[in-house]
Amino acid sequence: METRELGKSGIQVSALGLGCMGMSEFYGPGDDAESIRTIHRALELGLTFLDTADMYGEGRNEELVGRAVADRRDQVILATKFGIDRSTDPWRVNGKPDYVHRACDASLKRLGLDVIDLYYLHRMDPEVPIEDTVGAMTELVRAGKVRHLGLSEVPSDILRRAAAAHPIAALQTEYSLWTREVEADILATCRDLGVGFVAYSPLGRGFLTGQIRSPEDLAADDWRRRAPRFQGENFARNLELVAHVEALSAEKGCTLAQLALAWVLARGDDIVPIPGTKRVERLEENLGAIELIFTKGELASLDLAMPPGAAEGARYPSSPSNPDRR
Repeated sequence: METRELGKSGIQVSALGLGCMGMSEFYGPGDDAESIRTIHRALELGLTFLDTADMYGEGRNEELVGRAVADRRDQVILATKFGIDRSTDPWRVNGKPDYVHRACDASLKRLGLDVIDLYYLHRMDPEVPIEDTVGAMTELVRAGKVRHLGLSEVPSDILRRAAAAHPIAALQTEYSLWTREVEADILATCRDLGVGFVAYSPLGRGFLTGQIRSPEDLAADDWRRRAPRFQGENFARNLELVAHVEALSAEKGCTLAQLALAWVLARGDDIVPIPGTKRVERLEENLGAIELIFTKGELASLDLAMPPGAAEGARYPSSPSNPDRR
């Protein structure tokens, strides 16, 4: 499988990663056995980049991923995140240096690892200077507990301050055909600083697969039922957008999911999408995106079908209980 380097970090990862969040929470019931089978199949097919976080399933997702890779650690670049503390109600963001150390030790224990390849700050604590949080993360690198540092969903000025304190291997932020805000400046900042860009939710939380035709297609406990883009008139209008792109995928002879992923891959060889799935069949479908190549005309048609800002509705509800404050 094609590999890509995360910025100037020296980390080589598969061109597509695997987001593991939905295996444990938020997107309906999980199946640990099928999820582990999906991770093992991903590794068999050359996918090396796995993404989890301590708050996914309140630690259960890290435990799941840890079990899946226990006997094949040398095949994996493993990324996890900290900074969203679910021990309080509502959840809070915590970037205090002492919490950084406690969170890392807890993640290592759940994962069953001696070292984390890429350790992200999930969200910046507005009450803690980024230099203080990154300083504590740097201590983890010096202690041999973490190899590389990352950030998630921070603006350009914060990324520059963090990178001045310690090299940042990757920034993880939502990016897809219907979420293109990063094109305004954050992608340029990453390239200027030599920071890799990891695109989460590159399939629009499943909307860009064509498999969701109504909110009733989602499980009763699926978090997306509360997301503005999946509700009411927003849902109907977004479905119309998807129909336009779906027509282009039919012309291309690929699935809608493959088209959407291939579009993200085509935005630059410094971008690594991490679509999430908990089923082998969807994993294998997603990997087909790597083979797709677009003409300039096809890319222009995609821009016309789903231009920046076209999606209706906010990414998250205006509630402190967002699944991971993304």
